[in-house]
Amino acid sequence: MAPKYVLHYFNFTSLGEPIRFLLAYGKADWEDIRYERWGDDWQKAKSKTPCGTMPILIVDGKQYAQSAAIARYLAKQYGLAGKDDMESLQIDIVVDVCADLFSKIGAWHYDPLPDSKASKEAPLLKEQVPFCLAKLEEIVKANGGYLVNGKLTLADIFFAAPLNWYIAVTKTNLLQAYPTLQALVKKVESQPEIASYIASRPTNPENK
Repeated sequence: MAPKYVLHYFNFTSLGEPIRFLLAYGKADWEDIRYERWGDDWQKAKSKTPCGTMPILIVDGKQYAQSAAIARYLAKQYGLAGKDDMESLQIDIVVDVCADLFSKIGAWHYDPLPDSKASKEAPLLKEQVPFCLAKLEEIVKANGGYLVNGKLTLADIFFAAPLNWYIAVTKTNLLQAYPTLQALVKKVESQPEIASYIASRPTNPENK
């Protein structure tokens, strides 16, 4: 019997969005619980989570934390994990690169000190992000239009799902110079179940 999933995450397309894409792709029986980032509901729930963070995936009543770990678990359920150890390694490398990209953007975006934030902006947008995207563009070109072995995997979803958040917070068309990555995102978002989810998901300032 297929498990019942409940995802708890904030109401924007960030760390939780790859999990939402995977649950949609897998036609899972799932509930999408969303919180306002600074809302009282999250503050009340925080102490009850395993690590004091979200996303949290509840599987048949038990809580699990950490976005990449959850995504890897779901990828295995829905045929998007590696077929062997070497393919899994390639997927994990891309997932970790994407996690690094998120971390860099998040460290800048959420920096509470104006001078510190300002000092991070140019290196982030002119050096760190372009370097990462250029490497991913090369990987997609060498892998038949996908990030690993010419087929849809967790790597593609982990890259494409939070992209709207990156664009919204940087106010920059990050993929303008990377047509192969643009095409990859379209492939991911045109998967029927994912496209249906995108069409129906709630809107907010960070996932327009």
